[in-house]
Amino acid sequence: MPRTVLLRDWLGSCLAGRPQRQHPDRDDPGFLIEPASADASFRRYFRITLPDGGTRIVMDAPPELEDCRPFLKVAGLFRAAGVHVPEVYAEDLDNGYLLLSDLGHTTYLDVLAAASAPLLYHQANQALVAIQSASAPGVLPDYDGALLARELALFPDWYIARHLGIALDVPQQGVLRSVFDKILANNLAQPQVFVHRDYHSRNLMACGENYPNNPGVIDFQDAVYGPLTYDLVSLYRDAYIDWPEENELDFVIRYWEMARAAGLPVHAAFADFYRDYEWMGAQRQLKVLGIFARLCYRDGKAGYINDMPRVLTYLRRTCERYLDLRPLARLLDQLDKQCAEKCS
Repeated sequence: MPRTVLLRDWLGSCLAGRPQRQHPDRDDPGFLIEPASADASFRRYFRITLPDGGTRIVMDAPPELEDCRPFLKVAGLFRAAGVHVPEVYAEDLDNGYLLLSDLGHTTYLDVLAAASAPLLYHQANQALVAIQSASAPGVLPDYDGALLARELALFPDWYIARHLGIALDVPQQGVLRSVFDKILANNLAQPQVFVHRDYHSRNLMACGENYPNNPGVIDFQDAVYGPLTYDLVSLYRDAYIDWPEENELDFVIRYWEMARAAGLPVHAAFADFYRDYEWMGAQRQLKVLGIFARLCYRDGKAGYINDMPRVLTYLRRTCERYLDLRPLARLLDQLDKQCAEKCS
């Protein structure tokens, strides 16, 4: 049976007993189904409009490709921490459907501007500190060296080899291995907390400017237990929006002060904390460049290529700042030169 038919039948059973339209057409189930969004996985989301005007969100996660159980587990953890996540009204785990509350149409990316950023980011910092303060080992999968290294491998495999069409020579491969080892050593030495893993402007919902539970947090099913700075650098070195560095510093300092007040294990000196933040950012930016290339060439989602320059800017800035990362900056220069020569 097609998933669209299966979905309608399941929703009909979930919503049985709700008021129906006065004169529904023969094929009208009494509610409207429209695409809400898609993400970088195989999940799809639909917005359900009910006859009384209320709305719900349906997650469609084909069970052979996705698993709804991590979403349910993390939703419970984050909700217990006081974070605003979707309510789960119904579930069909065998077929991969969840019926959720609707956190609205407006993402942080839609409304972030110089005037709104201080409040929105203050609220995002509060939610992040709440998540991290609820952390405990052994609850979520570990963001360990093997997983971090697999993510780094996306950069040579998909960004360099597939996107740029370049085969690294032996010295270049050695540079990459050496820098990767140093990045991983830093990442693994950081304090461990719950990590959303995609805590950025497209996954934070603006639920009214002064809504007390702002932001609404979504897309958290891949959460892990790992480096404390990971979500912070996802937020402030966002692939979809950037800020002058003085603004970024202000946002990060405000998080650091809030985290210290909450008793989180952040460095006592901000300079040490910021170094960890930037080195964690290097890992994420290398990963994201690989993922964006994979989304384009494997999954046909070419729009992500447009966000690569911003991510590369973050990476270059960090690599130029730290002596141990400068070999990667030089490698990026070499790749640019090789690309130019190929195109000439």
